[in-house]
Amino acid sequence: MTAAASLEDLLAKDAITDVLARYSRTLDWLDEVGHASCYWPDAAIDYGFFKGLAADFVPVVMVIERASARRWHLSGPPAIRLIDSAHADVETYGLTAGARQGEDGTYAGTMYGGRYLDSFEKRAGEWRIARRDYVLDWSHPIPNQPVFDPDAAFPLPILEILQGGHPRYRVL
Repeated sequence: MTAAASLEDLLAKDAITDVLARYSRTLDWLDEVGHASCYWPDAAIDYGFFKGLAADFVPVVMVIERASARRWHLSGPPAIRLIDSAHADVETYGLTAGARQGEDGTYAGTMYGGRYLDSFEKRAGEWRIARRDYVLDWSHPIPNQPVFDPDAAFPLPILEILQGGHPRYRVL
């Protein structure tokens, strides 16, 4: 492999990794436009509860995310196999947690562990998800989540993100 080809492969893998990071950030910050930019609109999506096109999936998943008082998505390093200069198969492990306020005022949620089985395509110089299958491996309840006021004994800031456009969000 030539140095130029090796560089192109590294640039492709970096662009794909950036899309996966953007996927998590845009969900957590409720950035619907940014989230849509992770997929080609005609991408085939299968999350089990949703099977269809990305253009139809993004509004559905954003309704789910907005129902949580807080949400957190973390992806592990992706395993990327470049098929050619415009196609790649990618597998990424992910952890997701969310919390909702109960009727008694406390916050509780669930943590999920799974993997994203993706096909990426490069169109007009841009890499995006062209197909995504999500596989849930496990889930675990997470009771007694902190409220939004910092604990005086351990005063960490807690953001309340209930809609897009939070003042702390930066488009990167």
